[in-house]
Amino acid sequence: MKIGFIGLGNMGGPMAANLARAGHDVAGFDLSAPMPDGVTKAASAAVAASRAEVVITMLPNGAILRSVADEVIPAMDQGGVLCDCSTVDVDSARAVAGKAAAAGLGSLDAPVSGGIGGAEAGTLTFMVGGSPASFAKVEPLFQIMGAKAVHCGDAGAGQSAKICNNMILGVTMIATCEAFALADRLGLDRGKMFDVVSTSSGSSWSMNTYCPAPGVGPKSPADNDYKPGFAAELMLKDLNLSQDAAESSGADTPMGRLARDLYATFVEREDGRGRDFSAMLPRFAAKNEG
Repeated sequence: MKIGFIGLGNMGGPMAANLARAGHDVAGFDLSAPMPDGVTKAASAAVAASRAEVVITMLPNGAILRSVADEVIPAMDQGGVLCDCSTVDVDSARAVAGKAAAAGLGSLDAPVSGGIGGAEAGTLTFMVGGSPASFAKVEPLFQIMGAKAVHCGDAGAGQSAKICNNMILGVTMIATCEAFALADRLGLDRGKMFDVVSTSSGSSWSMNTYCPAPGVGPKSPADNDYKPGFAAELMLKDLNLSQDAAESSGADTPMGRLARDLYATFVEREDGRGRDFSAMLPRFAAKNEG
């Protein structure tokens, strides 16, 4: 399949490389990132999208997505599918879908979960909004780049699922870090706490799979000095999106709002920028010692 790939950073680069490795003809464009192995460098986003059956984007925010969509949609052939894998606001996802439909194109909003490791290993989860026909066309590519793709509904449904998922993740990571910091104060061994909680009612992905305590549970960024698998500033971005969505829809999300505020403090006023989002544990531990 001929594929255009726009946005070849930490996530997009490995995803594009996996598609090329599987034998697809991938043309890529990025303003600064290097071309992954097997990907042909295009002079612009429009050139990458020209004649492509599927164009995949992995971009920082909704404003950039809208701008890139304005450039690539006129370059695509009718019947092609524009598949955005960025995490952006629902309104931007739906606006791009409307522009694609008006040009005779299919579109999908397909944000991912799994981080850089999942992108490299091809084990991402895709949460997908758009028509069943567009999903069916791109599904074989999802199977190369990831382990699971869930068709969540119409345009915007993929972004809605991602925002809700990451609000849960942000809240549970804070609770997990607070609990470890409390265990420290109470003199409870972190390993013993993990053994209990990971098999009890307090278990969660944040505890069992991505434990924020170094040397406890499966290997995680905590064991690498909190170098980011998922950076704290990206969690803040997603929590901001969740609160924007809550405000626009009239939903009451007090825990999501508090998690957003805590990550904002961590990233903007403390030392959280450039660290993994699980570095909330040493943050709480230090405050308890102060």
